[in-house]
Amino acid sequence: MQNNSQKTSLRKLLLEKRDATSFDLMKIASKAIFKKLKKIESFRMAQKIGTYYPIGTEVLTQDIMQEALSEGKEIFLPKVIGENLEFRKIQNFSNLEKGSFDIMEPRDECPVDNNLDIILVPTVGISPKGVRLGYGNGFYDRFLAKNKIETISLTFDKQIIKNIPSSDYDVIINWIVTEDRIIDTSKTI
Repeated sequence: MQNNSQKTSLRKLLLEKRDATSFDLMKIASKAIFKKLKKIESFRMAQKIGTYYPIGTEVLTQDIMQEALSEGKEIFLPKVIGENLEFRKIQNFSNLEKGSFDIMEPRDECPVDNNLDIILVPTVGISPKGVRLGYGNGFYDRFLAKNKIETISLTFDKQIIKNIPSSDYDVIINWIVTEDRIIDTSKTI
């Protein structure tokens, strides 16, 4: 129980910190993150990319999706189904509608495919070792536990903290990309 209350207060602190970022700064940092993301070979080579539509002050992913689609890659976004996530293919942003938690999700008619090459994971906070703090619902941890897919956390540098309390069900993120750096978590052991 101690672990959960630590995570809850850490989540609140990190969201307050992130929410203090101006939109202009967020746009600049998101562009820098996208530039760095393209340096990761597994992302460049990926044909089927799972990503998310940003909410609040999350790293902006629209340009990433647009560019990948224009390169002929396939883009998949998560849809909440009960307690789980499933990824659905979109052709463009008109395939999206407001879904669970007021997050833009693919429409019901979008085809499901959870067999992706890589997933860009939304992040509230993360340790250099890849222990991710999400929003506390466990959707991504449950999905990634069942589907072994390479993961990349897109986050602002100020969201990286030394230690995040981890649980047995937490899935370690493979890569962390910020406006300032790229971290391969397999090399931080």
